[in-house]
Amino acid sequence: MVFSTRLKRKIVLAPLLIGTLVLGACNGDPTPDGTEGTDPAGGDDASASASLIGAGASFPAPLYQRWFSDYNKLNPDVQVTYQSVGSGAGVEQFTQGTVDFGASDVAMKDEEIAGVGKGVVLLPMTAGSIVLAYNLPGVEDLKLSREVYTDILLGKITQWNDPAIAAINEGIDLPDQEITVVYRSDGSGTTGVFTKHLSAISPEFADSVGEGKTVEWPTGLGAKGNEGITAQIQQTEGAIGYIEYGYAKQQGISTASLENQAGNYIKASDESAAETLSAVELPENLRAFITDPEGDNSYPVVTYSWIMAYKDYEDPEKAEALKEVLTWALEDGQDIAPELGYIPLPDNVVAKVKEALETIDQ
Repeated sequence: MVFSTRLKRKIVLAPLLIGTLVLGACNGDPTPDGTEGTDPAGGDDASASASLIGAGASFPAPLYQRWFSDYNKLNPDVQVTYQSVGSGAGVEQFTQGTVDFGASDVAMKDEEIAGVGKGVVLLPMTAGSIVLAYNLPGVEDLKLSREVYTDILLGKITQWNDPAIAAINEGIDLPDQEITVVYRSDGSGTTGVFTKHLSAISPEFADSVGEGKTVEWPTGLGAKGNEGITAQIQQTEGAIGYIEYGYAKQQGISTASLENQAGNYIKASDESAAETLSAVELPENLRAFITDPEGDNSYPVVTYSWIMAYKDYEDPEKAEALKEVLTWALEDGQDIAPELGYIPLPDNVVAKVKEALETIDQ
């Protein structure tokens, strides 16, 4: 896959914040290059002045928070608050109209869209991998076959030195230790994506657990958000759980190589995720689900993540500001994605999302 090289702006990089990030600045404060409220596209006119509130998926939260921080430094008049509350809560708050935009790792269904009076514009803004992160000191290159990691999550394999795990990890000293599965306790798009994949590769999982933002896991401990699962894994020796790749990358947590449809064991990386994404054609409605990708080098669990905007905004300044922020994210913001463990959108996808963005009325 070939991505275009985009001009990087002179931005003072803000520290990464996990959770709720509130960005604010006083009107007229200088931007990092010494100008005041310059347009992010390089013009001399000030951009829209507005305060925006969003809530939803924890999967893309580190990237969104970084985007909004960097954009605010360029345009102090635009303030963005993003609350990492999970996809389920994000869809609920967006539907109720208590936020200016929502975010979800599972695109809204037709029946959900029909319940939003102001209309819905779905905008895939980034993509990333879901990994199985684990805490086994001394074990760095764990491999898990499709059958094995499904059986772990079903509670059928309960010890790390189980023969089924040992058979595909020759030469690795696996401990005689109980496996602690950590799963999402809140309504989660990450859970929705991951259970779609597990249901696609395992009829038993599909029948006994199924797919959805919330499911009844047969075993394990619950934690809230990607942040919560990450912390629980770090605190629990013998733990394994599903989180977004960026969280594992930032925290230095070990992740398993997973067997893909071609029978190869693939480690999550920028390259393997891009291989998966390149094989997917995004339809006109911008909803695509990658349940079990083909390709020798494809990582098996990759997803787009969507921002949900209203088609009609009562406040034209909010509509204009949101369009400007998201346009910047689709252009300059994509350069930041790999640094945080996300996949830059292909140029053809960026073009489609920009077209959808223009359908927002103001």
